[in-house]
This record gives sequence, structure tokens and C-alpha cells, in this order.
Amino acid sequence: MNESTKISLRTAPVHPPSFTALFLLSEISDNVLKSIMGCAISISAVGKNRKKNISEVTVFVPSLRVPVQSDLQKTLRGLIPKDLVNRISSLRNQIVLVAEETGGSAISELQKALNDYLSLLLGLTNREYGLQELVEFKWKDLEDGRQEICVANSWFELLSVLHMIAMLTLTEANIKLIPKDNNLSERLVSADCMRDAVDLLLKAAGYMDFCVNNVLPQLPPDMKNKLPTYLHESVLEAISNQALAQGTELQLGLAVQSQNATLSVKRRLACELLIYFGLAHRCLSEGNNNGKSRKKHFLFLKCKYLEAKAAAYYYHGLVLDKGTEPSCHISAVCCFLAAEELLAESKKACLAFCLADPVTRVPPPWGAMKHLHKKIPETASKKSQMYGYLLDQEKGLQILPDLPEFQLSLKPDDYELPATDTAWNSGSWEISGQPLKDHLKDGKEEVET
Repeated sequence: MNESTKISLRTAPVHPPSFTALFLLSEISDNVLKSIMGCAISISAVGKNRKKNISEVTVFVPSLRVPVQSDLQKTLRGLIPKDLVNRISSLRNQIVLVAEETGGSAISELQKALNDYLSLLLGLTNREYGLQELVEFKWKDLEDGRQEICVANSWFELLSVLHMIAMLTLTEANIKLIPKDNNLSERLVSADCMRDAVDLLLKAAGYMDFCVNNVLPQLPPDMKNKLPTYLHESVLEAISNQALAQGTELQLGLAVQSQNATLSVKRRLACELLIYFGLAHRCLSEGNNNGKSRKKHFLFLKCKYLEAKAAAYYYHGLVLDKGTEPSCHISAVCCFLAAEELLAESKKACLAFCLADPVTRVPPPWGAMKHLHKKIPETASKKSQMYGYLLDQEKGLQILPDLPEFQLSLKPDDYELPATDTAWNSGSWEISGQPLKDHLKDGKEEVET
């Protein structure tokens, strides 16, 4: 594990910060955020009719990047049939319009338009047509409207489209896990919603995996170096690992609810969860760390990493406590106390994440962590009292044991690009009395001169 992902812990049992105090701090912060939200709701975004709101984050979604309107018709006119040019331009403009008007909330409509656009875009990536580097594609951050990059490469456009689809899929997973009435102090998420969210997270990881392995290699090295940070390989891998981590977290939540899930299964899932979040943090640590979205992403991963480590030590402690030797009980108590300390640290990390720009709501505990927020402090207190005499007698055994390592179970879904639109069947094309290939050849020579 990378050093940056390790959390420093005392090896001897200690009394952690008051969990009750931290919980109260969370409640106070939540009230503050609700107050902020009440003010924010009344303020309209400058130049837009949409109202600002303080959202809640269960699945972290980096800022949505959307295409900027471009004059594709001017560039492609005369190179491919007019109706094909119109379809490509119309679909891209539709994506721009829907994204701008809805703030990215029309997920189904955007996903359909993006997938339809992909089948047309694939023709521009075909080297045989010689159109890969003719069109300039512009993209911007939807939240602040800042244009980040303009690249004349259809593979860049493909990469950006897949990234947008992945972000919409993560957004969909986040919505699945937040009830419509999210002001309730008790968060209840149905098993069906959790399973649906797992499927969406694996799909999002699949998009990122495909981008890393199949799209980025198509870009020239100098162009890859100039890509915005959010399209760097390490960041795409971080998002993929985060999606797998949150899918594992949901599986742990389902296991906690199931009477058939064994203690060993729960420990394995908690340990895998820790590894996934560690990998995500390590990937995100590579490269430029500037930008508010990147900093918020770091804080999210830190919070989730601490939660995962608390869960892993808690379940490892329960397994060790089943042993009959005094050393087993002492090691178990060390695990419980470490879990309690980590849980307290995760509460503070969660507040830091929520208060970081852009401000987000403090979510109530739910799923596996709702269970662990109650059980970890109870178990740490109970077992410390039960085995207090052993702790006094065997001070040399008060060492935090290593967590077991397991092979990771979840993998990204396999993703395949849609078939190229049949309109790209150039066999029947004729433009200005010339076959397409001859026309493209002539047009290329004109551009070169």
C-alpha cells in the first residue's frame, strides 16, 4: 500500500476521542448546512433560471464536463454527405442544449443522445476516412462554465463522451441511494436500490476501464500530456477503483442485512473495501492535485478509507475474539479500539469533506456504516471491560495485528462501443461526381497545401 494511503495508529489500546462529541459536532454541522441550504435555495444562479441547492453525496461524482457548441458543418461540408453532417451536428448540439438547460439532470435523455452520437462519431475516428484531426472539439466544466480544452482529434471527443456517460452513470447511482425525502434522520435504502446501484457502479468502472485501455492509447503522446487533469490515466483509474470500492461497500451493507452472510464474508468484504479505496487514493495522488473538485475528491476518499479501515478492524476483531487463547482476546480488543478511533477520525474527515467547496450536506449513517456506527463503540467498550484484566497482565501483547489480504472480487463491466452507424458505409457515396475516397484524398491535399 502506498504510504499516502496509510493511517497512523497507536499500537497499544487507547481511549479514542469521544464518539458522542463528534456525533454532536456532526449534528451541529448538519444544522448549519441546512441553514446555508435554506439561504442558497432562494438565490438563482447568475444568468440562469436554475436554483442553487446543497446536494448530498453518497457516490462521489467529479464535475460534469459537457460539449460546447461547435460549427462542425463548416469543417465537414463537402467531405461527407450533407445529411450525415447534419445528423452529427444536430446530435451534438442536442447534447449541449439538454445539458445546459437541465444542468445534467436529464440523465436518460442525455445518455440516449450520447450513445446515438457515439455511433456517428466512430466514423470520424476511422483512419480510412482521414477525418480524425480535422474537427476541433470543445468541452467545458458545466458547473463554472469554464472552457477547459479545445482539441482537433476525434479520439479526444470519444474519450470525452465516454467520460460524460460515466459521470451520468455515477450520478444515477448516487440518486438511487438517496431517498426523495432526504431530511429524515434515519436513512433507509432498500436492498433493490443497493443492488441497482452496484450494477451502475460496475458500468461506470467499465467505461473508465475502456477509456484507459482502448481510447487513451489512440491519442499521440504529446496530446495525452496536454489533456486536462480529469482525463489523465491515473484519474480515470482512480474513479474506476472508487466505483468498485463503493460497489463493495454496498455488498457489505447487503451482507449486514442478510442472516445468511457469515462473519468471514463480512470481514473479507471490509478488507476488500479498504484495498479498493487505497488504490483509488494512490491513483488520484499521481499528478497535479490542484482544483477544488480534485481536492474534494481527495477528502471523500480519505473519509471512505477511514470508514473502510474501521470496518475491517472491527470484523477482524470479531473473528479473532472467537479464539480461545488470551492473546486472541487481547488482539481482538486492540482491533476494536483501533476501529473506534478510526471511526471517530472518519467523522471529522466527513465534516471536512462536506464543508469543502462546493459545500455538500452531511449524510446520516446508512447501510453498513449505520450498523457499524452503533456496534463499534458498543463492542469496544464491552470487550475492553471484559478483558481488562488480560490487558493489565499481558501488556507486551497489546499490538495491533495486521489485517488479512484477499484477492479482489469485483471487476469493471466489459464495455463495447456501439456499431458504427450504417450511414458511414461509403460504398455508395458520391459527392460532386466523385467517389468518397477520391474526394477525401483531394480534400486532404488541399488542406495540406
